Amino acid sequence: MAGLSLAGCSSGPTSAGSSGASGNTITLWTHNAGNPAELAADQKIVTAFNASQSKYKVNVQAFPQASYNQSVVAAAAAGKLPCVLDIDGPTVPDWAWAKYLAPLDLGSSIANQLPSTVGKWNNKVYAVGYYDVALAMFARKSVLKDADIRIPTVTNPWTGTEFNAALAALKKTGKWAAPLDLGTSGTGEWWTYAYSPMLQSFGGDLINRTDYQSADGALNGPAAVNWATWMRGLVTQGIIAQKSGADANADLINNKTAIEYSGSWAAAPLSKALGSDLAVIPAVNFGAGPKIGGGSWEWGMTNSCGNKAAATAYLKFSLQPQYQTGVAVAAGTIPADQSPASLKLDPSYAPGGTNEIFAQMSSKFAELRPPTPAYPFISTTFTTAAQNILAGADPKSTLDQAVQSINANIKTNNGYK
Repeated sequence: MAGLSLAGCSSGPTSAGSSGASGNTITLWTHNAGNPAELAADQKIVTAFNASQSKYKVNVQAFPQASYNQSVVAAAAAGKLPCVLDIDGPTVPDWAWAKYLAPLDLGSSIANQLPSTVGKWNNKVYAVGYYDVALAMFARKSVLKDADIRIPTVTNPWTGTEFNAALAALKKTGKWAAPLDLGTSGTGEWWTYAYSPMLQSFGGDLINRTDYQSADGALNGPAAVNWATWMRGLVTQGIIAQKSGADANADLINNKTAIEYSGSWAAAPLSKALGSDLAVIPAVNFGAGPKIGGGSWEWGMTNSCGNKAAATAYLKFSLQPQYQTGVAVAAGTIPADQSPASLKLDPSYAPGGTNEIFAQMSSKFAELRPPTPAYPFISTTFTTAAQNILAGADPKSTLDQAVQSINANIKTNNGYK
């Protein structure tokens, strides 16, 4: 999936010396070493910036995504961070708190950004992304029609009751061992990105967002327990597999499943295979409104950068519509810049375009993962709890333990203030 990884939680603020610059030449790091299309789009921006003026120069260093965050943390400890780097959206508050990142002054350059693509901590902007992705479900229209199931829309999504009835109807046909693929074979950040929006739609959350100091009541209250009980029920009723297949797209195309839970990145291959029979299904409203995860990879400037003027100039240059949209097209994602100029470059996300629904969902339903330095710990704790619940652990006691662990982590770090 585009743009998801997880950083380890920093143990506390650090200081670092000046780095990442040699005079007016600065270094840029990216996680895209294993993604040639997106890396080429990033390099195109750098090449254009270097050619646009003679004062500054940017050099690119690419890392594999699997080792990227560890490389950043190690470089920070050694005082060897670059000037510009990309950051997974939910990690921004952690790295800002740890003083890896410097606040950005980008002015009107971010006026047209999707809100979920602007990374903030303590009301300051620390990062900005070129794209976002949107969670959705996919099915064959013909399958839903045969089962007399309404195809929902962004303005009229399924309710929880409708969704459960649709799943029961599909199961009753006996055509699928497990009609719904929730992506339970996914690893790492996928679990929080994919399933915490459902928790939020039930009325729970990963943490209390009034002050981000406790998860009590949010992650273990009645709404959260209802969500967890429902998730476990999908397994016991044979609606989902405790561990889904390795290729969700192939399973839907080959009719091994009836509904696939994935994201906007799956639209192109599924549309190619299923054509006009493909239905894109918005997030379900379980009571507190439809929710999807928001925030993907973003770009920031390090606190230790030895030439912040050069880094800022590059970031402002890179936010021009043609460059943001170029990266989004290469990554198969929603352009973060929603200006007419950007949508003209990729009309598929404009009104009436084939991908408009994903832009609509990102704008209307996206919920940022908690903007707190505690997030990486929260995410791993939630993932473990959710996996245990699907495996049969008691929902209430499992969530209570998760809350205790999260609260202890926050207390240890003095609330990450």
